[in-house]
Order: sequence, then C-alpha cells, then structure tokens
Amino acid sequence: MDTAYTDRYWQSPDGLKLHFRDYAGGEGKPPLLCMHGLTRNSRDFAELAERLSPDWRVIVPEMRGRGDSEYATDSGSYTPATYVQDILALLEQEGIDRFVAVGTSLGGLMTMMLAAIAPERIVAAVLNDIGPEIEAGGIERIREYVGQGRSYSTWMHAARALQEVHGEAHPKFELEDWLEMAKRGMVVQQNGRIGFDYDMKIAEPFADNDGAAPPDLWPAYEALKGRPVLLVRGAQSDLLSEKVLSTMLAKLPEASAVTVPDTGHAPLLTEPEAATAIDSLLARIS
Repeated sequence: MDTAYTDRYWQSPDGLKLHFRDYAGGEGKPPLLCMHGLTRNSRDFAELAERLSPDWRVIVPEMRGRGDSEYATDSGSYTPATYVQDILALLEQEGIDRFVAVGTSLGGLMTMMLAAIAPERIVAAVLNDIGPEIEAGGIERIREYVGQGRSYSTWMHAARALQEVHGEAHPKFELEDWLEMAKRGMVVQQNGRIGFDYDMKIAEPFADNDGAAPPDLWPAYEALKGRPVLLVRGAQSDLLSEKVLSTMLAKLPEASAVTVPDTGHAPLLTEPEAATAIDSLLARIS
C-alpha cells in the first residue's frame, strides 16, 4: 500500500543526516511544520497529517537522535537551541519562508524560540500542552523515565509498561490504545527486543536542565502576537497549569484555547475537541 508521505532527509549545520516525512498537498498554502515531543518521533503526527494533507502540505521532522534521524556524537547538542538551528536548516533546504507551526511539548518550546528569532515566518501556531512556564512536577516526572533504556520481549509487555508509567495521563485508554502508543514510540531492535526509538543520551542535557527549556520564554511566546494561535491543554496536565494558560490568553488576546478532557500530558491532537479547534485555526489562514 502506498504511504501518504515521502521519506526525505536534510543535513544539520554540524553534518547529521536528519529525517522528515513530507505529506504532499495544498499548493498555494503555507505548509504545516509538526514538531514532536522530547522522546517522540514523526509517527506521533501520522493521523493528523493524513487527515490534513489533502489540503495542506505537512512536514514532520524527526529531531536528531530520534526515529530515522542520525544520533549526535555529542550528547550536549541535544538541546532546544540546537534543534531550532536544525529546523532552520530544513526550512532553508525546502525554500520555506512561511509556515504554520504545530508543536507538542518540546516542539512547542521550539515554536516559541522560532518566533523569537523570526516571527514573520510563522503564519499561525498550535502549542500543544506547553507554555513559557513549565511545572516543576511535570519535569521531574519526565526525568524519572527518559533515557532509561528499558526493552520488552513483546508488544504486549511494552504496552503494559507504558500504561504503568503514563496511565494517569490517559485514563480512558484501552489496551489497543496502549499498543498503538507503543508502536508509535518504540521499534524492534537488532536483538529482537522492543525498545524506545530514541538515543538514550538525550536524557543527559535534560537531566542538567539545559535540555528542558530556556529560562524565560515569555518574550518568545509574545513574539507570536498578531497571528492565529491555538493553545491546547490536557485537563490533567502536569506541565501546563491552568494559571499559566490563563496568563498566556491574557498576553495574546487573539489566541484561543481548548482543553481536552480526561487527558494529561500530552493530547494526541486527534481528540474531537483538538481536531475541531485545529480546523478552526486553519480556516482563519488566507
């Protein structure tokens, strides 16, 4: 069966071969640039991209050390600032001057940082369960599991392990949902066991806080002023608080927000509430 996308590659400023999915569609419109979370990859956006790609070109890059992108020789380069430079190299290769940013967690931090560097290039933005201030409890929870290097003998074992760690974030998930999540975030390794599809060394700068977020992202967030912005929050999120979300709305009066019920960090963006809000945002782009 033909895939909805083409596997393509670009080179980072320091010479890494990085992978992205390119979903064709929507000539004459700015492309959607979908950026994943810390331990994730391009598969996270498969359903969203397939739904939107008949009308929009959707580009889904995999950050260095994830998926089919090359692993960095220097683990110190696993930081948001480096990822942003990698994205700028991708935009240059593709000749993209303007785009719609869709960022989940780390991808949302990158969106704000891109806005600080070149706000004129961002036509609209979706920030998924992330803001200029991140709750300390959520960061500590992530530190407890990122880079652990665990592996599993079967997909069922992998799914159960994810449920044990992330069950509170997705209380309505059935077993098939956990299996789908496992297959998005893991791969069969050379030894036949199932493991996470990222370089365990991404945890090193994150553990020192360098890989979490820059110290003050409020100016970067406010650089999104004057364009459509959608803020998505999981109702049970431990990374984006209701207080910070309210402040974000106050600072950008043109922004809109949607809260996904029965969900923590992070919504999949396939939930009916999120999908409807994204469609409304895209409808505002001429």
